[in-house]
Amino acid sequence: MHGFDETTERILRRASEYVRERLTIDPVPLDHRGIAAELDRDAPSLIGDGPTDPDIVFDQYERVLGPAVISVDSPRFLSFIPAAPTKASMLFDMVVSASSLNGTSWLESAGAIHAENHVLRVVADLAGLPATAGGVFLSGGSAGNLSALTVARDVARHRRGDRARMRILASEQTHSSVANTARILDCDIVTVPAVDSRMVGAEVERVIASDEDPSTFCAVVATAGTTNAGIVDDLVGVGEVARKHGLWFHVDAAYGGAALLSRRISARFAGIDRVDSMIVDPHKWLFAPLDCAILLYREPRLAKGVHTQNASYLDSIHVDDSEWNPTDYAYHLTRRARGLAMWFSLATHGIDAYRDAVDRALDVATHAAERIVSTPYLELVREPDLSVVMFRRRGWDERRYTRWSEQLLADGIGFVLPSRWDGEPILRLAIVHPGTSEAIIDEILGTLAHAPT
Repeated sequence: MHGFDETTERILRRASEYVRERLTIDPVPLDHRGIAAELDRDAPSLIGDGPTDPDIVFDQYERVLGPAVISVDSPRFLSFIPAAPTKASMLFDMVVSASSLNGTSWLESAGAIHAENHVLRVVADLAGLPATAGGVFLSGGSAGNLSALTVARDVARHRRGDRARMRILASEQTHSSVANTARILDCDIVTVPAVDSRMVGAEVERVIASDEDPSTFCAVVATAGTTNAGIVDDLVGVGEVARKHGLWFHVDAAYGGAALLSRRISARFAGIDRVDSMIVDPHKWLFAPLDCAILLYREPRLAKGVHTQNASYLDSIHVDDSEWNPTDYAYHLTRRARGLAMWFSLATHGIDAYRDAVDRALDVATHAAERIVSTPYLELVREPDLSVVMFRRRGWDERRYTRWSEQLLADGIGFVLPSRWDGEPILRLAIVHPGTSEAIIDEILGTLAHAPT
């Protein structure tokens, strides 16, 4: 199994052909949702005690399994938060996989970590963080929020000198992973009422001032680009209140942080330079393959004091304290060097190309909003902060939205799922792919003219 034999040669040839064909498809089709009964029928298990011809296995994937996966990198994928990895990043991700890199420690992967740290520095500079800031690549925003808020909790407990149950300030628009993190950490969430769906410093101050025991607050979590609506919180105001009360200031910029690159709207992120920690997901709007997230700390030493794992078999990686061990900055140990694909693409294309791609998505979002406003049967829910556009089809209920969405996907026109805003069903377009054109948006909106049959 581990030698390069005739079977491996056949697999390499088949895989190379598939990858070439997949990368040259333009545009990438959506494909379709998988149906369990059909997959049971058309893709029976090929796993047995003995070998199966690799062509048979590959045929099953290419013919049945692959098309039953909705392509998140299609320019018509406009639900959740899409991905739009560059071809360069996907190809280099293959190199990383073939190299079998373990990005746990400097001892094992100094070259890979050195390159990843160059990317971390670019993002830290965009956010205005000091030269001493640093962090780590990990799997996603949920892992980043968990790792950062673990540090926030432990730093607060250390200052108190006890193990009191701590609390985290967040808004109703904060990502669901923060509430999940709080449960894991045995912390409570205190919800800060939003002002026009945005967390603002004055409301954070009011909640703290009216609380019976504010000493148990350990962190305040603001969002720079909420998942559902793309809203950027009042980072300046929230950051000032956090500093005043000695709270850890964490910003979830998993989706929206890419807009720090924008030539037009980066000013909306004023105040992000005050964070104690922040996350950005390159696998969303920074054009890296899944799964890839960045976690940055203002003072990495605090994270290192919390996350460093001590065991006799790990002593060798902690001999030189100047070496950068990614395992010291998040809850993980073994780690794929998932930042290398972004490093290669960013170095190959240059930062300006990334700026152009981010601004392109913003242009298309502006077009979508304007088209919605000018269409009598549509209603814009709110002006977009970033590249998420929320809207209604006048006179439709949730059932009609769902039937329309299913037909849109079946026709290969778009993947647009219903969402909710203020308890009411709506539609939303999450635009990050630079290949999502005004024509695609117009085509999708045009299908809303008539009720689904």
